[in-house]
Amino acid sequence: MSAVDNILDRTFGLSANGVTASSEIRAGITTFLTMAYILFVNPSMLALTGIPFDDALFATAIAAFVGCIVMGLWANLPFALAPGMGLNAYFTFTVVGTVWDQGDGMLGETVVPSGIPGVDWHMGAWEVALLAVFLEGVLFLVLSLPQVGARTAMINAIPKDLKIATGAGIGSFLAIIGLREIGVVWDDPATLVNIGP
Repeated sequence: MSAVDNILDRTFGLSANGVTASSEIRAGITTFLTMAYILFVNPSMLALTGIPFDDALFATAIAAFVGCIVMGLWANLPFALAPGMGLNAYFTFTVVGTVWDQGDGMLGETVVPSGIPGVDWHMGAWEVALLAVFLEGVLFLVLSLPQVGARTAMINAIPKDLKIATGAGIGSFLAIIGLREIGVVWDDPATLVNIGP
């Protein structure tokens, strides 16, 4: 066993888990190749709301990097974390709406009072939505603290059938978005969707 293997074994307990450094490196490369698409798909989807593509790409890469580092070094678990397609589709198509849904190609501006006399924040729809996502994240962080204990109570309050149905619903939502994007289905006021031309 080389010095590098010894360091990795001491740090991550590889031999205790019955794995080797080379198998973990292969698994890491495979996992990266499996999820690398998110680096381009997520920014492309978020760009539909008006978020600059380069900014969304940078944020996606940083979020994935930090998530993976925390899971690997702090939790010592072989999980890769990155933004997911379900929530970004919900954010883009439901919370914000898209640029092409606005008719003129411009997102409306929202004026948010700052609480300071004479000072208001002028934000587009995506900026207001990102502020809401940030505040929601802070709220969930507080609820997840062991001292509060609300997270476990909320998870246990949701019936198992509803948890399973939520996954199926998100999958169907993503399928409809994909079919709409490639022109297989169109919006229809009478039936919600209709077969494309």
